[in-house]
Amino acid sequence: MAADRPVKARPPRGGRAPRSARRAATGRALRPWLLLAPALTVLAVLLFWPLARVVLLSFQDYGLRQINTGESNYTGLDNYRDILGDSFLWKTVLPNTVFFAGACVGLTLVVGTLVALLLQRLGRVWRVICSTVIMMAWAMPAVTGTYVWIWIFDPLDGVVSGGLDGLGLIEPRETNWFTDRWSFYAIATLNVVHHGFPFVAITLYAALLTIPRELPEAAVCDGAGPWQRFWLITVPTIRPAFAVVTILSIIWDFKVFAQIYLMPGGAGANEDVLNLGVWSYIQSFSRNEYGTGSAIAVLLTLLLLAITVVYVRALSREKDEP
Repeated sequence: MAADRPVKARPPRGGRAPRSARRAATGRALRPWLLLAPALTVLAVLLFWPLARVVLLSFQDYGLRQINTGESNYTGLDNYRDILGDSFLWKTVLPNTVFFAGACVGLTLVVGTLVALLLQRLGRVWRVICSTVIMMAWAMPAVTGTYVWIWIFDPLDGVVSGGLDGLGLIEPRETNWFTDRWSFYAIATLNVVHHGFPFVAITLYAALLTIPRELPEAAVCDGAGPWQRFWLITVPTIRPAFAVVTILSIIWDFKVFAQIYLMPGGAGANEDVLNLGVWSYIQSFSRNEYGTGSAIAVLLTLLLLAITVVYVRALSREKDEP
């Protein structure tokens, strides 16, 4: 019986692995980082250093004088205290940012999902035509799209004002869609959703193609209706794609800049329509208060990180539930 027992390998002296084995293990651990080193270097130069610079500026009273002299005037958390203690942030800027982004994300996902389901049902020819048309909206630069929407809602010569004037519903000379806070953001929401839904539609359509045909066919045989098939089969199957487009939409819509800044009054003339991104730009480049503008940019970044982390954790908890 003793002869049948397996012989245990004795550990090397001192309880350490041979030097060659340690060297091989170290090489295997470093190899991925060596392969990623060029990309990480580019990210450090193009992303991490500017971000670190913005954080450093947010702790300074930095203006034109500091730019000319190169001096650093650190004031600690004074910029953050001034911003967080300003009622303009809580009553105007933050609600504009959060509610506008929330409406844009929700509408973009709804419209994109409906278009993806439509593409799934169309024939090959019409699918190609519709995909090409909606991708033209996504390919249009944000600046160009914004000016198109400005022309559509122009108080005097716009299509909307002219049509409503023809119906006798408004007086164009007395109606300006860009001075009122709600109508201003309604136009901006249409602009952002029009520009963003094609990406969601194409991404979700690609995810829909991964659903096995047997699943909806089996559901039809079991008597499931269209809504039941959508909520019980389609949504759970393409949930990862929904997560990706939702996170990207949140990031894009919270930092919308051009669609607000280029609209009449959005560059600071009408303070009631400012969001965090435009407010940061105006403080930095219009008022030369670069420290305050950097602090606003840092707060916007932290807000984005917080919302993204909460959403990802909610998805993880939902995925772990039986």
